[in-house]
Amino acid sequence: MGTEIQPGSRVKIHFRLSLEDGTEALSTLGEEPLECVLGDGTLREGMEMALYGMKAGEEDRVTLTPEQGWGPRDPALVHTLPRSRFPDDMKLEPGQIIAFESSEGEEMAGAILALDDEQVEVDFNHPLAGRNVVFWVKVLEVE
Repeated sequence: MGTEIQPGSRVKIHFRLSLEDGTEALSTLGEEPLECVLGDGTLREGMEMALYGMKAGEEDRVTLTPEQGWGPRDPALVHTLPRSRFPDDMKLEPGQIIAFESSEGEEMAGAILALDDEQVEVDFNHPLAGRNVVFWVKVLEVE
């Protein structure tokens, strides 16, 4: 019969997150499976909801809306920074992801949207924000 996943279940899963066009964003396939307790904050709420009722050995694929996943894109998280904030020898190009340090000392990633000799436009939204995300999961173990 097997145990059904519910809030508080400890699970071991393989999963893949991809965009609707098939572009893979994250996958545990070929790596160690993810182990976590539902509700501990490891998985997004929409990912957890998709797991409820599943048992070991089952797999499923669901499309998460931005509200179920990483939220809508926030235009306030797109900033224009002076080119002088970057090292002169640093090659910058659109699409590049760069690690920044916040004023609180936390590391955060930003994607370069556009640049010229004077300014660099950087998007600090999560790369999956504002997008539908396809969540494929295979449940390996449930406690």
